[in-house]
Amino acid sequence: MKERLLALKVDVNTLRGTQRGVPALVDLFTRLGLRASFLFSLGPDNTGRAIRRVLRPDFLRKVRRTSVVSHYGLRTLSYGTLLPAPDIGRRCAHVLRATRDAGCEVGLHAWDHVEWQDKVRTSEPRWAEERMRRAVSRFKDIFAELPHCMGAAGWQMNRHALRLQQRLGFVWASDCRGTHPFVPVWDGEIVRCLQLPTTLPTLDELIGHSGHTAANADEPLLALTAERQTPQVFTLHAELEGMKLMPLFERLLIGWQAQGWTLVALGDLAERLDIDALPRHELVYGEIIGRSGQVLQQGREFLLPYKETL
Repeated sequence: MKERLLALKVDVNTLRGTQRGVPALVDLFTRLGLRASFLFSLGPDNTGRAIRRVLRPDFLRKVRRTSVVSHYGLRTLSYGTLLPAPDIGRRCAHVLRATRDAGCEVGLHAWDHVEWQDKVRTSEPRWAEERMRRAVSRFKDIFAELPHCMGAAGWQMNRHALRLQQRLGFVWASDCRGTHPFVPVWDGEIVRCLQLPTTLPTLDELIGHSGHTAANADEPLLALTAERQTPQVFTLHAELEGMKLMPLFERLLIGWQAQGWTLVALGDLAERLDIDALPRHELVYGEIIGRSGQVLQQGREFLLPYKETL
């Protein structure tokens, strides 16, 4: 029987998540004998500036549903507004290196998570490139090597940032939601960087919907994966699954192992794929149930003539 692969992507957004959630997740993965990909925010933690989203009704609904204050804490929610924004990469370099040394894959999430999520979709090419290069430089300072992968904050990207991933030589990226690995196409232009989209709902999207709580939100996910055979990608957050949602997450991992899934890092999945044999799909923005605002998604398969990027 063909091996069933389920890749784990850990988004790390905050100082608190880096200091507390990441080591706890590394310990959990080591104990269960599995690998995961950790994608780090490497610059300032400006979580408090997310308050600018408060005028969006869907954001307020998410705040009430998922108990944001209890997961992030008042101190984190004050960074960048009432309190100075701490520099995550400088304060937590030892945590990041320890994550790599434990056998986990490491990569980029963002320079400033909140700024990227709120601005990149409409930003100028220079803006996105400057922030990506800051993150790459900080990554090299910490790990003494260049990053080979990225997962965009909040599943937010633009054409220029995608093209830079190709120029930087990234092996894979996970910037969108979708159903299967593909090569992205934007406005008829192919970007030769493998996309491994998040294929499953996140726990914070499920909690508060259809009677799902922090006590049983693993059940709909296990129901979705019970019969699937194709590779899956699950995104979790150091601030959630690495802390208050850890009991639920551990039960989910054990459930997946019982279903016969091999839990891997995204790089392990990428190694098994031939980019030249993958379909090409357009990228589009759309809504996801349980998530505030629009996110980048895998669109229709691109069958018309295309042009290579530079």
